[in-house]
Amino acid sequence: MSAAADLYLGVDGGGTGCRCRLETARGEVLGSGIAGPASLRLGLETALAAVMQAARGAMTEAGLGEDQFNRVQAGICLAGIGRKGMQEELAGWASPFAVTVFESDGLGACLGAHAGEDGGIVIIGTGSIGLARVDGREIRIGGYGFPVGDEGSGADLGLAAIRVSLRAHDGREPQTRFTKDVLARFQGDPFEVIAWMDKAHATDYATLAPLVLRHADLGDSHARAIMQNGAALIDAMVRTLFEREVPRVALIGGLSSAMEAWLAPDVRRRLSAVRGDAIAGALSLVRRHHAPG
Repeated sequence: MSAAADLYLGVDGGGTGCRCRLETARGEVLGSGIAGPASLRLGLETALAAVMQAARGAMTEAGLGEDQFNRVQAGICLAGIGRKGMQEELAGWASPFAVTVFESDGLGACLGAHAGEDGGIVIIGTGSIGLARVDGREIRIGGYGFPVGDEGSGADLGLAAIRVSLRAHDGREPQTRFTKDVLARFQGDPFEVIAWMDKAHATDYATLAPLVLRHADLGDSHARAIMQNGAALIDAMVRTLFEREVPRVALIGGLSSAMEAWLAPDVRRRLSAVRGDAIAGALSLVRRHHAPG
C-alpha cells in the first residue's frame, strides 16, 4: 500500500441502490455518490459498475479525478456476497483502489450501527435477519428468504394479511374492514389473488404491510394478531442474539420503528440506539483492516 493512500471510501451496495462516502484519514467528509442497485444477485459486472459510478460521483464532488483512485482505501459492502464462488470472483477484480476490502452489506450495517464495535442488529424491512460480530466471530440468525424465512418482515406481514383475508372471505374467520381492504386490492376476487401470487415476489407482498400497520393501530383484531405474531418472532431473534453474548443489539430497516412498538417490554428495554449508517460501517471495516500494527 502506498503512503499516499490517504483517502477512505465506504460503499453500501444493496438491491435498491448504492451509496458511498469519501473521507480523509481524520474522518472529514469530502464527497458522496449514489448509483443504481449493486446487489451481486444482479451479476458481478452490474454490481461493480454501480460501485464505480457512485465512487466517481464522490470523487467528483471532492474535486478529484479518477487518476486519484490510487489514493483510496475502499471498504465495499455488497448484498449477495455470500453466494458460492462470489468471494473468488471479487478477488479477481482489477480494482483501481490502493486497498479494497469486500464484505456483506449486512456486516456493514452492523458495524455502522455500533460505531465499529462489537454488537448485533436485527434488520426488519422487506425481509428480516439477525446479524452480529463478537470478538471477530460472526453470528447469523434467520434471513433464509421469503417465504421459508424472513419472519416478522414486511413480506411476512403481507402474506399473513392475504391468508386471513381469504379465510374471512370463506367465512372461516370474521370479516372486518381490514380483510375487506386487503381483498379490495384484488377487486374482492380470491382468484385474482391466485393470479397475482403466481408472479408475486417478496417486495410485492411487502406492499401490504402498511395496510396491516394502519388497521392494527385502528384496533382491528386480525391486524393486531398479525403484528403480535410478527413481533414475537422478532423478539426471539433479539433474545437469541443476547443469549449468544452479543453485548448490544439495535433494530434497523424500514419497518424497525413500527415493529419496535409491538415488541415485548423486556426486549425494548435492552435495545440500543443506532450510532451510524452502513457506510460508516464500511469505512470502519477498511480503517480497522489496515490500521497500523
